[in-house]
Amino acid sequence: MIVNSRVYHAGRHGEEVDIDNISEVLKEPDAFIWLGLLHPDAEFMHRIQKEFGLHDLAIEDALTAHQRTKIEHYGDSVFIVVKTARDAKDGTIHFGETHIFIGKNFLITVRHGASDRYSSCRKRAEENPDMLAMGPGYALYCILDFIVDNYAELTMSLSGRITDIEDAMFRSDFDKSAVQRVYVMRRHLLALRNSAMPVVEICNQLVRLHDELIPKPLKAYIRDVEDHASHVVSDAEDMREMLTTAMQMNLALVSVQQNEVGKKLAGWGAILIVPTVMFSMYGMNFDHMPELHTHYGYPVVVACTFSLCTLLWWKLRRTGWL
Repeated sequence: MIVNSRVYHAGRHGEEVDIDNISEVLKEPDAFIWLGLLHPDAEFMHRIQKEFGLHDLAIEDALTAHQRTKIEHYGDSVFIVVKTARDAKDGTIHFGETHIFIGKNFLITVRHGASDRYSSCRKRAEENPDMLAMGPGYALYCILDFIVDNYAELTMSLSGRITDIEDAMFRSDFDKSAVQRVYVMRRHLLALRNSAMPVVEICNQLVRLHDELIPKPLKAYIRDVEDHASHVVSDAEDMREMLTTAMQMNLALVSVQQNEVGKKLAGWGAILIVPTVMFSMYGMNFDHMPELHTHYGYPVVVACTFSLCTLLWWKLRRTGWL
């Protein structure tokens, strides 16, 4: 359940710390603890609650996945839920959650579902000890920036797939598999949009309302994450609109093609009416009919029928029906 547990003194000396010693370490004035957890159980989370003095409601939420993205203020700490996303090998996107507890001298991440490890975030923070010395706010920035960058990478990946889908959609025949891909793509883009949009508000609140956690020098970094999240939302909405337009264009092309087929069938049906009428009339065996008993009656009727059919074919050809 414990992925990593380290204590930092003035941004340096990231040392492993035992869970049972956390309460003692938290008393040190220049230290903060960065604790990473993966799928913890209730018993362990209650131990963490006692050590860090976390709120009951925040612990209850952290134990339950499928929370909405949000930020909640509980006394001296803040509880944040952020959606995470990871591209699977089969081309689908799997979503998870990261629950974050942040206080003046601690940062706790609880991962649920699909999520990449935050070891790269920890390494990035440790390589900037002067920034890390500002406290857990910089570590929080590294995590949020990592999550939003994953959103941006996924939107770029989906953008490349959209080009292939558009090529398949701009055809006059109906492609069921292409339509299914469009539906799946729109669903992924909607999920990415809904994941990134609340991050904008979370960053806004961190900058405006939590000066004790986000020092002034870090506010510009949090605003940068907010800007990147806004770009992800905008890109996802634009791509969803493009897919909608491509689907509508495909339906229009299919309708036009069906109309063309219908026109051709109607044109040939009109031509076939002429011999049908002529031959059905002369098949009724009346005694008194024009040209019925003349020597040249048959060729005259056939010639008239052929001429009328040819005239109709020429007219319909000129109008574009054939």
